[in-house]
Amino acid sequence: MFKRAMLATLAAAAALFTTPEPARAGATLDAIKARGQLVCGIHTGIAGFALPDTQGVWRGLDADLCRGLAVALFNDPNKVRFQPLSSSTRFTALGSGEVDVLFRTSTHTLMRDVTLGLRAITPYFYDGHGFMVRANGGITKASEMGGATICLITGTTNELVTADYFRTHNLTFTPILFERTDQAIAALQAGRCDSFGTDASQLAASRSSMQNPAEWTILEERFSKEPYGPYVRRGDDEWFDLVRWYVNALMEAEERGVTSANVEQMRKESTNPDTRRLLGVSPELGQALKVDPLWVVNVIKAMGNYAEIYDRHMGPDTPIGLARGPNELWTRGGLLYPLPMR
Repeated sequence: MFKRAMLATLAAAAALFTTPEPARAGATLDAIKARGQLVCGIHTGIAGFALPDTQGVWRGLDADLCRGLAVALFNDPNKVRFQPLSSSTRFTALGSGEVDVLFRTSTHTLMRDVTLGLRAITPYFYDGHGFMVRANGGITKASEMGGATICLITGTTNELVTADYFRTHNLTFTPILFERTDQAIAALQAGRCDSFGTDASQLAASRSSMQNPAEWTILEERFSKEPYGPYVRRGDDEWFDLVRWYVNALMEAEERGVTSANVEQMRKESTNPDTRRLLGVSPELGQALKVDPLWVVNVIKAMGNYAEIYDRHMGPDTPIGLARGPNELWTRGGLLYPLPMR
């Protein structure tokens, strides 16, 4: 009896010393508040998502998502420092603490979510892998690209997707890998590649900035699921929760018809309980996330809801001209399904 009790005590002690201690919840949020600035990892430069304008100001969906998160934290869209990161360095930079969060066209995959010490959060953009080719090249589908030389970005899911497609269809191809999108586009226009393979939204963005966009066509086929979402480090549930519900709030605001133009009026006049909770009339959402009860009001006033941000950078009236498609709300046939904020 005594021996069994002693063995149990020793086993419990061993477990105590061998179980890794989780990161302290709230450490990231505390560090950001102490610093007085959010550090956001973004693309090195792709129109529609993150690209500096002629004044050096970062513009795009991802850039504005970073600014909106700064508003949720500080009620100031300027309290963010943008850190451009390549596809091959983005996850290392996040894991090392160089940035607080990634909003960087990063696909959610199982291996990324469970093996990198990071956590993928809720998707905010749905895409799929495609190929861009010369419009006069006579290629109408990927199965006609056997033997082609294809530009790809290293460190992306597009490498694997392309290899899988050609292997599955018993076709050969020659990959040429680049660190940045602008390098791949330059090589494509110079004739070093027959095609550029990446997500369709980035193909459309790249084409919009090419010398002669009409010379290039994006094949209609899609070969993968590419849901983009923010990433944070594992072990800080408080920061994970805030980023998750911030993204969700932008979609929820659109679904409830809350815009930058009417948010104050709706906060004062709406009788819908869910809208009142969202806009901080009752303060429990902000209290639960440890931010200002009016955090959603502040974000929508400064940046707009999801539709406003999307249309500003990628919509039909922009050079990219992307219809919402799968990035519509679920009520209009899309995939955006905001979780209940109650």
